[in-house]
Amino acid sequence: MLRRIFGELKEHSPFTALGAASGIIVMLIIIFANILPRVSEATFDILHPLHVVLSALTTTAMYRKYGNSKIWMAVIIGYLGSVGIATLSDAIIPYLGGVLLGIDIEFHIPFMETAKMPFTGIETWILINSAAIIGISIGYFRPTTKVPHLGHVFLSTWASLFYFTAFGIAQWLPLIPLIFIFLFIAVWLPCCISDIVFPLLFTRQRLPVETV
Repeated sequence: MLRRIFGELKEHSPFTALGAASGIIVMLIIIFANILPRVSEATFDILHPLHVVLSALTTTAMYRKYGNSKIWMAVIIGYLGSVGIATLSDAIIPYLGGVLLGIDIEFHIPFMETAKMPFTGIETWILINSAAIIGISIGYFRPTTKVPHLGHVFLSTWASLFYFTAFGIAQWLPLIPLIFIFLFIAVWLPCCISDIVFPLLFTRQRLPVETV
């Protein structure tokens, strides 16, 4: 299994680098257009739930396809593999990156927060957990694993990026090369683990030849 995991990480690294590069382009637009943090926060509040839906769908579908039909296990695996790993990718790694870079950055765990989201007025934890339920339901009853990985990469990258610009205050331009590294890390390991490795740890199947 370890050999297959390393193979998947190697295979998906070019997609992740492309996603991180797109994130840097978006960050440059934010810098030069002087986009307000509130706009970044509203964008994060859109991208993060979408990431949770896609991650829950793929993780649950992978377990359903290669595991068994126990719905309670599918729900647990789909939830942990989406909310847990999407939180790591979109919030925790960007926060830790901000701390390491000396950025004044806030710490947020979206699926636990009761603050209302901008524009929608929905409490954050309700929206995030509802997104997970939607993704799990689709993944269980329509277990397709053919979700474009590139789309997942871009979605996760932009969510991580907008966490930086929504909750961090810094002179971003000199930090661009290091931001690229943290965007790459925030997407590369969590996305591959969520989509492929995590659900298959709970099955007796070997890793499939073709994955997402």
